[in-house]
Formats: sequence, C-alpha cells, structure tokens
Amino acid sequence: MKIKCLIVDDEPLAINVIKNYLEQIEDFEVISTFTNAIDSLNFLKTNNVDVIFLDINMPVLDGINFIKSLENPPLIIITSAYEDFALETYELDVLDYLVKPIELPRFMKALNKINRRLENNKVLSETTKERPYLFVKIDKKKMKKIFLDEILAIESLKDYLKISTTTGKYIIHSTLSDFTNLLPSRDFIRIHRSYTIAIGKIDAVEGNSLEIEGLRYVIGRSYIDEVKQKILNSSL
Repeated sequence: MKIKCLIVDDEPLAINVIKNYLEQIEDFEVISTFTNAIDSLNFLKTNNVDVIFLDINMPVLDGINFIKSLENPPLIIITSAYEDFALETYELDVLDYLVKPIELPRFMKALNKINRRLENNKVLSETTKERPYLFVKIDKKKMKKIFLDEILAIESLKDYLKISTTTGKYIIHSTLSDFTNLLPSRDFIRIHRSYTIAIGKIDAVEGNSLEIEGLRYVIGRSYIDEVKQKILNSSL
C-alpha cells in the first residue's frame, strides 16, 4: 500500500518540486495539493493521509497554527525557505524540517524517516494484540524489553531519555519526540518539552502540575489545556 501524501504550499513552483520528487518514488503517492491551509483542513475532514509536506509562511492560516489546529495530525514534514521556525516546529513534533531549495538527497533522507516511523508504528500496532512492549537499548550490548503498561514517565536529558517504570529506571539514547511517537496516544501524553507521562498512572492533578507515585511533574504552559482535557476525557 502506498504512502499517501498531501502538499500544502502557497508557491505552485515549490509544490511541483516536491510532487516531482515523490513521483520518482513508487512507494509514495500525492493524493492532493493545496496553496492554502484552509482548503487542506477541509480536505482532511473526509480524507486520510500519512504525511503532509507543509510550508510555514502562508496567507490566512500559517503552517504552525495549521499544525496546532489538527486533532490527530499525520506525520509532518516542514518545507520552508526560512530556518527561523525550526525550534518552534520541533516542539510540535514535526518529523523533519527541510529548507528550500530542497535538494533530492536531503529529500530522500526525509522519506527514509517517514518509512522508519511508519514501520515502527506498524510494529507497535501488531504487538498490541498481546501485552504491548518495546525493546530499548540500555547500553552498548543490552536490549531491554519494557512493557508499556509499566511505564510511568519519560524525561528528556538532551540527547538521552530516562524512562521511569514500575520495575526500574533506564537511560536510552533517543529524543523525546521520537520515543513519544512510538507510544499509543490514548495511553501517553506529552506534558512538557521535557516530559511524556502515562495517563493511567496519574495520581493527582493540581494547578500546573501532576503527581505520579509521589513525584511531581510540571505541565508546560502550551500543553496545559490539552493535558487537562485528555485527563478529563480518560476519566469518563
């Protein structure tokens, strides 16, 4: 099955460049293109896509606010003429950030990221038929099986993560965005640029923080509305 792609960019020439690249790769299919984000939002109401190639500077609704408006966003690849927004979009969990003009070798690296992410999601989905788990590399030689229902919280330590579980703590080499995207969104939520937590392990919520097994985790200002809403919905 081909990977369904949507291109959103207010420059027709930029759309054509990405479309031409994708047409050279048989695993990818461009199902539609739009020169503004509003029309693409309407399209997404009735159509499923795997990845969106998205410009940032667009009229009416820019790329950043477009991402924020998506309830369950697909994979996002930013395609921008400016590097200024890289940090902000990273916090929105975009998969990659391509700076125009985009050369084919760099574009292919982004496609490889898409393939890896979708394959990881597929593996995770298949494991949920049993008690779901992940294998993580905790040192140069040892792979550790971690059951998802044992995870309490994941903390970012720059290029590393600390995974706290009911049976121990483990340090792995990964980014918080990449690891969070491997977890089922119904059970885990990112609450801060440095923390992702297991919703079912929350013991209490107070103000802008929550408590899990005696430890308090601060909820980031930009995350607090979504976090509280999801906690409320999970308790219904």
